[in-house]
Amino acid sequence: MSIEVAQQELVEEFSIFDDWMGRYEYVIDLGKALPEFPEQWQTEANRIKGCQSQVWLNMEMQDGKLHIDGTSDAAIVKGLVAIVLGVYSDHSPHDILSAKPDFIKDIGFTDHLSPTRSNGLHAMLRAIYQKAGEFASS
Repeated sequence: MSIEVAQQELVEEFSIFDDWMGRYEYVIDLGKALPEFPEQWQTEANRIKGCQSQVWLNMEMQDGKLHIDGTSDAAIVKGLVAIVLGVYSDHSPHDILSAKPDFIKDIGFTDHLSPTRSNGLHAMLRAIYQKAGEFASS
């Protein structure tokens, strides 16, 4: 599935909710469904700077694709990690670099996330795009 299709499916999933309380509950549920994040990956090198809560992303190339694992110590932010991983993990660096994160606006996160959560979401995206850029140029 392409990044664009993943974003479209995500927007469709969120459109079934009538209000933001339901959407936040869904975000939290997505975070609860993330696979276990090994403690040895919770390093300073994997910590995302710019997030108020603790966020870690472990990113490595597997078969020409950037595989991303992640977690957070905050429930909603952990759900945002799950969303970002669902969109970007296991795609080529080139595909990641050419995709715009339209899902943020299309879901309504631009208007409904607190400034600190929005900053954290953008910090995660910056880290993913930076890592994809490093792998694309190597």
